[in-house]
Amino acid sequence: MNKIPTWQILTLFGVFSLLTGSTAQPKTPKKGTRMIYIGTYTAGKSKGIYLIKMDTQTGHLTQPELVAEISNPSFLAIHPSQKYLYAVNEDGKFKGQDSGSVTAYAIQPETGKLTLLNQQASQGAGPCHISLDKTGNNALVANYSAGSVSVLPIQEDGHLLEASCTIKHKEGSSVNKSRQEAPHAHSIFVSPDNRYALSADLGVDKVFTYKLNSDAGTIQETSAVSLTPGAGPRHLAFHPNQKFVYVINELDNTVTVMHYDKETGVLKPIESVSALPKGYKETSYTSEILVHPSGKFLYGSNRLHDSIAIFSIDETTGRIKLLGTEPTQGKYPRNFNIDPSGNFMLVANQNGDTIVAFRINTVTGHLTPTGQTLSLGNPVCIKFYGAK
Repeated sequence: MNKIPTWQILTLFGVFSLLTGSTAQPKTPKKGTRMIYIGTYTAGKSKGIYLIKMDTQTGHLTQPELVAEISNPSFLAIHPSQKYLYAVNEDGKFKGQDSGSVTAYAIQPETGKLTLLNQQASQGAGPCHISLDKTGNNALVANYSAGSVSVLPIQEDGHLLEASCTIKHKEGSSVNKSRQEAPHAHSIFVSPDNRYALSADLGVDKVFTYKLNSDAGTIQETSAVSLTPGAGPRHLAFHPNQKFVYVINELDNTVTVMHYDKETGVLKPIESVSALPKGYKETSYTSEILVHPSGKFLYGSNRLHDSIAIFSIDETTGRIKLLGTEPTQGKYPRNFNIDPSGNFMLVANQNGDTIVAFRINTVTGHLTPTGQTLSLGNPVCIKFYGAK
């Protein structure tokens, strides 16, 4: 029997694959393509969590695809293993409780599709922010309306357990009687070394530091820092050198620079800088804040002014300088995110129903629109899959 040459076998296999659609390789995103998940409010046109894909070279975006129909997934977090996605459902009731919920999904890595795993109560109304500890053992949630923070353990298969710890922020208020009549936990972030969790409370003008026990699924308050009365702290960002934390204040439109002691978790204010152009007197509210991966620049979103504030960072002192603002080409930019390469920024214009892409000049920090604008109802959170 004559032996068939290897090249003929490979050719025949290739023809067979073309005719049948069979292939030995799994379908994976094209090289240079990154998947991105979008959380939304669902009272309008949106129905839940959407997926888009971005060409990492050109910034080109695909049209949004609904991958999970769920109520008000206003903030998302992706598990360190990249196997699971978690969403807070910013509602006031869950199964008869005065609580929102947290939903767990399994991620199909080839397509980005989501499979529902389970839901648990967030143990407080209006959950608006979620982060995961670095081990992936726990989800930490800020309940805005309840003024509390909760820890929900995560099982090995991605399922959520009931909350193992819930702490209500100390009773209090501040000078803005309509917004600061009580505690309003607006976010909770885990420190890069996984030792502490920091929660910004808009209602009492404080940032609380909690000692995190990842194994036990508990947090314990160790310190708190007060900000300018009426500031309204919302979100925060750690500098890559872990020496500084930047807090964006929703009500007075400032960024407070803090020295961060990573051994104790203690924060000490250094300065506060406006996120709005000098002389601007109209109403506006800040929202998101991020440090560029290079550590050289800081960005914050201005709602109603409808811009991204661009700051330079002195990496020695932590101090910042406003370089300018870039219009977001849409209304009410609630959230934005920077792709892991540091080359692109996507902005979610909540009231404009758009997502707009910008290219980042990594030398100057400035933003240039790529020309890509996607239509999507009430986008409020952007998460890059594969980001560490």
